[in-house]
This record gives sequence, C-alpha cells and structure tokens, in this order.
Amino acid sequence: MSVVKPCIDDLLEKTDHNRFLLASLASKRACDINSMLRGQHNRVLAVQDVDDITIGLSGADTISMAMDEIVDGDISYDEARYENALGHKVAEA
Repeated sequence: MSVVKPCIDDLLEKTDHNRFLLASLASKRACDINSMLRGQHNRVLAVQDVDDITIGLSGADTISMAMDEIVDGDISYDEARYENALGHKVAEA
C-alpha cells in the first residue's frame, strides 16, 4: 500500500519531515478510531455483521482516516512533549 491521498509530502510537513513521528501519530490515531468503531459496532451487532467492521461502518480504513486528519490539521503533536520523550532536541533537517 502506498500513500497517494493525502500526498506524503503534505503529511511530512505536518510532522517536521519526521517519518517516524508521522508513522507513530497515524498509527496511534488509527488505533483510537478502530477502538471507537469497534465500540459502535458492538452496539449495532444485531443489525450488521461484517468481517472488517471498520471498513463496513466507515467506508475507509483507519490509517487513511488518520492520515486525512493529520493533513487537515485535526491531529497534531506537542513538540516540547515529543522532545522530552526523546530526551533531546530534534535536529533541524
């Protein structure tokens, strides 16, 4: 799978061109979305039974949803907390 939409360059701009940060941010958000959708699915289980519940309920996979939210600016990160977690300041590219 490749990232076509949104454009990878636009996504990297949102994470200071840090591919690791982009992957971490997108995967964390995708997990959150998936958990939320699973909770909704459990409430409507009697209505619809789909193997891949995420795509069945939303029409898109969670990583695509997360990438869209990142490029739209709905999801971001706190640079100071990120640097504290790393234990050092991020070098400028």
